[in-house]
Amino acid sequence: MRTFALLLLAAAGMGTPLPAQERPSDTLLTVGRYLDYETVLEPRVSPDGSQVIFTRRSVDKSKDTFESTLWIMSADGGKLRFLTKGSNPVWSPDGTRIAFLMEAEPGGNQLHIRYMDAEGSVTQVTRTMKPPANPSWSPDGKWLGFSMFVAKDPEWKIDLPSAPSGAQWTTAPRIVGSLHYRADRTGYLDDGYTHLFVVPATGGTPRQITRGDWNVGARGSGLPGVVGFAWLPDGKSIIVDGNDAPDAERLYRRSNLYAVDLATGDTRRLTAQEGSWSGPVLSPDGKLIAFTGAPAGAVSYRAEDLYTMNVDGSGMTLRSQGLDRDPGGVTWAPDGKGIYFAAQDRGTSNVWYAALGSAPRQVTTGTHMISAPSVAKSGIAFAVRTNPSLPPDVVRIDLKKPSGMMQITDVNADLLAGTRIGEVEEIWYTSSGGARVQGWLVKPPSFDPSRKYPLILEIHGGPHGMYNVGFNYSFQNFAANGFVVLYTNPRGSTGYGSSFGNAIFRAYPSVDYDDLMAGVDTAIGRGYIDDKRMFVGGCSGGGVLSSWVIGHTDRFAAAAVRCPVIDWLSFAGQTDIPLFTYNFFEKPFWEDPSAWLKQSSLMYVGNVKTPTMLMTGVLDQRTPMPQTEEYYSALKMRGIPAVLLRFENEWHGTSSRPSNWMRTQLYMMSWYNKWGGPKPSVPVGEGR
Repeated sequence: MRTFALLLLAAAGMGTPLPAQERPSDTLLTVGRYLDYETVLEPRVSPDGSQVIFTRRSVDKSKDTFESTLWIMSADGGKLRFLTKGSNPVWSPDGTRIAFLMEAEPGGNQLHIRYMDAEGSVTQVTRTMKPPANPSWSPDGKWLGFSMFVAKDPEWKIDLPSAPSGAQWTTAPRIVGSLHYRADRTGYLDDGYTHLFVVPATGGTPRQITRGDWNVGARGSGLPGVVGFAWLPDGKSIIVDGNDAPDAERLYRRSNLYAVDLATGDTRRLTAQEGSWSGPVLSPDGKLIAFTGAPAGAVSYRAEDLYTMNVDGSGMTLRSQGLDRDPGGVTWAPDGKGIYFAAQDRGTSNVWYAALGSAPRQVTTGTHMISAPSVAKSGIAFAVRTNPSLPPDVVRIDLKKPSGMMQITDVNADLLAGTRIGEVEEIWYTSSGGARVQGWLVKPPSFDPSRKYPLILEIHGGPHGMYNVGFNYSFQNFAANGFVVLYTNPRGSTGYGSSFGNAIFRAYPSVDYDDLMAGVDTAIGRGYIDDKRMFVGGCSGGGVLSSWVIGHTDRFAAAAVRCPVIDWLSFAGQTDIPLFTYNFFEKPFWEDPSAWLKQSSLMYVGNVKTPTMLMTGVLDQRTPMPQTEEYYSALKMRGIPAVLLRFENEWHGTSSRPSNWMRTQLYMMSWYNKWGGPKPSVPVGEGR
């Protein structure tokens, strides 16, 4: 396995070097500078390969939101310039226009078209009451397809007497009849379904294509998400993912591919085997559909595979035999002889290629995260890359000579100029049962191995997710304030194969706790960690595990438990993803609650001795506030030092607002400092 140590722009000092916290002339990555941090996503190359459009995301300091704008440049990175506000750009087949989403009347994102000639006029195409999503051009460029929610009229009518003139009666109750009636970052959902629409590219009235009591779009957890669909070459049919089963809302990770006739709306299922099938992408000749998925099975996690089938649903063929990694961002090679995709592997992500009839092979290499590529007919790809010392930027990749990858944007050059970034070291260690686990240590700038440093163990969510080698502003900010940060991928994480990811099935938390503690022991073994000043935190799945950790060991001086699940029984009725919970246990709790209780950290609160700060958004629908309040009240009853922070105007994760992201960092460091962490090294006004 690779070991790396990366340090960006190390500043030269005069005389004997001092720790970073003691050198005010140095520029550190403070909380306040987060307001100037930018990211990029969605690079899209024009059909002729000459230009690239991408989305640039920055902070709107006045509105306390994140703003998305579209930028354009030539294929070599030259002539970089602002294009328009908006996101989700899609080139028309002839390259003369782009479709994109931008906020407009009557509300929310609306579909727009911009002409790419010198005049550059913009036309608003939709004015729908519900926002359209997932725009896609028809092959002839005359139509735009999109998905949109369609409300269903309530069927329950009552004969309420008329209110007297001037009376102020309360509004009618919200009638809930579906299992999934709320969603994080949205709130309570209206009763209805997501369907496909088409609208003339010149503007006009959208026409609904799919109908009925079912949803287009693969819904693994039951919630709305990306709708994958592809036009057939004649423009008369669309291939779309979704699930039309009568009991679809109770089917966990089940979806199919369907062919839809645009003229009649007739829908025909293409995938015969039960499973989770999604993301159809049509080959250049229009004869094959590439898609991803996995057969149904009683597992918590299984790496998906890449498949193809004929457009009539016949000839379904596995194309990623032996990979055991999740393919994402599937796109056909221009000649139609194979398929490019990105796959996450051991904390990294690279581009792969599956030639039809051959095993997949890795195209790019390196310790970085590369997103799904946008491939020009010339074989030149454009993607987003980030590594431990560099934030996300657009790169140009010659897929025939991938070693010559070239970065063509540098959106954080102003922020990083002269900034001292902490060294990131990869570690591997052995845990219980001989499991090999990967992690990373982020060290303070001017790290001195002869000193003793406080340690923060940060735990990722999911639980099926993956910490990676991408630039992490939060961890670098902790390091700039004198902490060593340990982050690991315990069993249950993705990127290491199906067996590793499924190791916590019906036992969460379990061996993942062993892996975290073995990682802490490995860090202590380096000789520079003060084992009396160790801290633990995490959000969501990390909140599950951090609350579990302090119920099973008192080795940490303080904890920051954020947006946790602490009681699986109550959580099943509070969360917007009940399917995940009910499918994680062998039996429902009304048949046997013992496993549900055994895996709940609330049952171990009697063991906790660790001072604990709890942080959750008041709007959180994923791990709602009652979970946090249950744990907090139990800690207070036991006399354990505890504080509860209720984040205003905040959904799941305490970071959807820039100000709340900054508050999260500052409150965590303040809490850790109170219980033995380093004292503040930068004035509060500087944002630390």
